[in-house]
Amino acid sequence: MLRVMTWNIRTGGRDRGGPDRLDQVVQVINEQAPDVLALQELRGFDRDGLLATVAGRVGMTPHLARSCFGQPVAVLVRPPYRVVDAGSVRRPFHHAAARVVVATSAGPFTVLGTHLYPYSGGRRRMEVDWLVAAMRRNEGPLALVTGDLNALDPTVDHTARLAGMPTLYRRRHLRRSGGAVDTRAIARLLAAGLVDLWPAGNVDAPEADGLTVPTRLGGAEFAGMRLDYLLGSTAVAQRLHDCRVVRDDATATASDHYPLLATVELSAG
Repeated sequence: MLRVMTWNIRTGGRDRGGPDRLDQVVQVINEQAPDVLALQELRGFDRDGLLATVAGRVGMTPHLARSCFGQPVAVLVRPPYRVVDAGSVRRPFHHAAARVVVATSAGPFTVLGTHLYPYSGGRRRMEVDWLVAAMRRNEGPLALVTGDLNALDPTVDHTARLAGMPTLYRRRHLRRSGGAVDTRAIARLLAAGLVDLWPAGNVDAPEADGLTVPTRLGGAEFAGMRLDYLLGSTAVAQRLHDCRVVRDDATATASDHYPLLATVELSAG
């Protein structure tokens, strides 16, 4: 079984003028022991060997995608899984997108780990188009797009939830023309043939079980939302064993996002 996890660790696991949460982040990763890990908001991880240090503490090999405007992202892989190709999606993402291809018993498994633009649905949709193009260039049917997508599920009515948010943050999730709730980014990924793994693995669960923000660290920009996704190709979805949001005392204070973890029936190739 291959365990894949995505997690926005909030500003590199360290707060300016506040506590250092990085030890807690490492603790969570070691407890969950994912084989493939997509991390977002890696502030400072592109300097002073920090990414290599953290990767060593969790026993994984890191592949970083640097950002020109925002914060880096990375995909880390645990032995015995072997990386056969890695790099960045070469487009002007606000944050970044990392591309890693892992050898498995069923063929190459392409993982795109990203963090989409937070402030505008139109820009998120543009970044999604770059991801879809990159996914269609992968080496086989096993593909996954994952990360903090800052976008809402098109199958859920978000009107009441958004109504209680401050205007500054609510408008991030509304279309500029007409003010309708903007779910175009996730809708585009689903239209490209990807399967949203959380609802696929939790058919009878209440929507609240899938919410990934906020944790106890809070955040005025959140209103109880699912912003973090694992979206797999049909071949990945067919191998899905389970998918869950990791909620415990450690994850409630390690970041403002909860990790999302899926188990897929794949082995190292």
